[in-house]
Amino acid sequence: MAAERQVTGRVGSRAVELFPSWTLFLAVCSVGIGGTFQYGYNVSIINAPTQHIHKFLNETWASRYHVELDPNLLTFLWSVIASIFTLGGLCGALIGGSMAIQLGRKGALLMNNVIAILAAILMGISFPTGLFELLIVGRFLIGINSGVGFCVQPLYLGEVAPKHLRGGMAMGSSIFLTGGILTGQIIGLREILGAEAYWPLLLSSSCVPAVAQLLFLPWFPESPRYLLIDRGDELSCAKALKRLHGSSQYQREMEDIQRECFALDGEKPKKPWQLFTDRAVRWQLVTVVVMTMGQQLSGINAGLLIDRVGRRYLILGGYLLMTLWSVVLTFSLTYQELHSWVPYVSMMSVFAFILSFGLGPGGITNTLMAEIFVQSSRPAACMIGGAVSWISFFTIGMLFPFIVRGLKQYCFVVFLLECSSVAAFIFLVIPETKNKSFLEIEKEFHKLNFGRSKEKETELNERSQLHDEY
Repeated sequence: MAAERQVTGRVGSRAVELFPSWTLFLAVCSVGIGGTFQYGYNVSIINAPTQHIHKFLNETWASRYHVELDPNLLTFLWSVIASIFTLGGLCGALIGGSMAIQLGRKGALLMNNVIAILAAILMGISFPTGLFELLIVGRFLIGINSGVGFCVQPLYLGEVAPKHLRGGMAMGSSIFLTGGILTGQIIGLREILGAEAYWPLLLSSSCVPAVAQLLFLPWFPESPRYLLIDRGDELSCAKALKRLHGSSQYQREMEDIQRECFALDGEKPKKPWQLFTDRAVRWQLVTVVVMTMGQQLSGINAGLLIDRVGRRYLILGGYLLMTLWSVVLTFSLTYQELHSWVPYVSMMSVFAFILSFGLGPGGITNTLMAEIFVQSSRPAACMIGGAVSWISFFTIGMLFPFIVRGLKQYCFVVFLLECSSVAAFIFLVIPETKNKSFLEIEKEFHKLNFGRSKEKETELNERSQLHDEY
């Protein structure tokens, strides 16, 4: 009986270690529904009403100017409606870090929902008012909302997660993004809101996740790291950690945050342009740019594996597999007529390519972005990473049709070269960050940023000794 209780106790303690509290899980859900879920949802829903919006543009133009809308101008207006979301996302990424610093991670996400609700109203009334310009403005604003959420959500998730769960929780960004895309496709079905009479409701339905986050997120605490390091509020930090990690488990995280706060010694949050001149974050910044571009340009979840296998092996393996399937896909497209089964190889290669993306770059890129910077540099780094992501998203959307037209069946050679180059960069530069504190990860990158500089090594040793003493 005693042995049974002992085993039960070990199992119970293991469960607590792996999953500290329901508050933490629900906080992740509250943050995600108004973060990357919105991004995925609004990328997805614009496809269903394409023909209905074309008809609206034609009718509006004819009633306003008494002439038919030129087909080339129609294509241009539709392109603006579809792509201005990306421009809004870029603007949102550029202001998201500043909002996270001034308002806090939680405050920035709450304020961001006001933008989403305003965008939903403008898109909803565009049809009854006959003003397609409101549709353009609304898409721009919902792009800003998505850009801010895409920037701030990884910050919050990376800062509230226990060290051993940081990778899995950061995958929440990708999970909610995928959920948003799937939900948008379902809501956009003709039987739901995809019919001609309902397309304004479909576009304005983006207010639902925003309202949901406004209702639920206020019940959860602010990022403990933000409270202590940026605000100097140790009491609120301890309260937040107790709620998120449990009363018996929060002490280790509290000590880790205190060590980072002591190491930063009152250093203020940096601006994005300051990172470009700071040698101490040179290779971290290069990593963010390369990884973010690789994530977007590669063409497209490892939640159960990321904290077991490690970030470096998963993302390196993902890019290597994507390189392999790009080779297979190129050969199968080239020799389509050789055998009847070759087209099935092409189809299998596409699915394998997407799966490889999900196992590596799809989720781990955001995890690394939240891990490889300390508190003072993290918001600015997320702004830069977000801006690079949106620019890359826009670039590949614009260039891919021309790549296909010019290279035909060899179009995947471009992605083959890109994936193999990023894989080489990961192998040569990125250290493993699994189960390491932010300060330990910073030490790994200092070896790259400063080489064997004796002066810097001495400084790091002294600082490490101070950490231990503290």
